[in-house]
Amino acid sequence: MSHTAHIRSHRKPRRSATTNIAVRAGVASGVLGMAAAGAASASAAEPVTQTLELPTLTADLATQVAQSADATQQAAANYTLQAERDAAAANAAKQAKADLADAKQKAEAKKKKAEEARKAAAERATSRSAERTTLSATTSSSSSTSTSTATGSAAAVVAFVKAHIGDAYVSGGTGPHSWDCSGFVQAAFKSVGVSLPRVSQDQSTQGTQVSLSNLQPGDILYWGSAGSAYHVAVYVGDGMFVGAQNPSSGVGEHPLSYDPPTGAVRVL
Repeated sequence: MSHTAHIRSHRKPRRSATTNIAVRAGVASGVLGMAAAGAASASAAEPVTQTLELPTLTADLATQVAQSADATQQAAANYTLQAERDAAAANAAKQAKADLADAKQKAEAKKKKAEEARKAAAERATSRSAERTTLSATTSSSSSTSTSTATGSAAAVVAFVKAHIGDAYVSGGTGPHSWDCSGFVQAAFKSVGVSLPRVSQDQSTQGTQVSLSNLQPGDILYWGSAGSAYHVAVYVGDGMFVGAQNPSSGVGEHPLSYDPPTGAVRVL
C-alpha cells in the first residue's frame, strides 16, 4: 500500500446548529420538569402549620374562673354535709326504733309483774280471811282456859306488855316508853330473865314452834316466815295479843283476827 493512500478520517461528524438547539431545549425542559416535580414533592412533604389565637386572660375572666371554682367547692361541701345529715338521720331513726321496741318490752314486763302482784295480793287476802275464820273459832274454844293457865314467868310477861299499852311506836326504839315490835318483845322477856335476840327474824326461831290452835299466854307471835319474820308480838290469852304495831297505833291490844299471825314460838 502506498503511504499516500487515502485514510478515512476518525473525527465525528459535526452536528448542525438546529440539532444542537433541539438537544439543548430538551435538556432544559427535563431540568425544569425535574425542578417542578421536586418543588411539588417538597410542598406535599412539609406539614401545614395553623396558628390559633388564644383569648387573653383578663382580670374579669380570672375572677369568673375563681368564682366558678369556689362555687364548685361549695357545692361539694354542701353535698358532703347533706350526706352526713342523711346518715345521722338514718342512725337516729334506727336508734328510735330500737328504743321504742325496748320501751314496749319493758312496759309489757311491768304490766305482767303488776298482774302477778295483784293475783298474789288477792290470794293473800283470801288466805288471811280463812285464817281469821280459823283463829276466831280456835280462840273462842280455848279462851276460857288460856288466861287461867298464865302463871309464873308467862304471867309476868303478860303483865309487862299490858302495862305498856299506849306507849309510842318508834323504829329502833327499845323503851322505856317508845318501842319497835322486836324491842318491845325483847324487853318483856328480859323482865323475867330470858335473853332474846334483838330483831324479829331471829326471835321467830327461838324456843319451840307451836300451832296457832294451841297458843298459851306468853307465846311469841310472828308475821312472815320463821327466820325471816317482819313483825312480832306477845299472845296474852283470850284470843288477844299485845304488840308495838306501827306509828299510828303505837303499843296496843288487838284480837288475832285484827292481823292474823303466821306462826308462834314458845320460850317459857
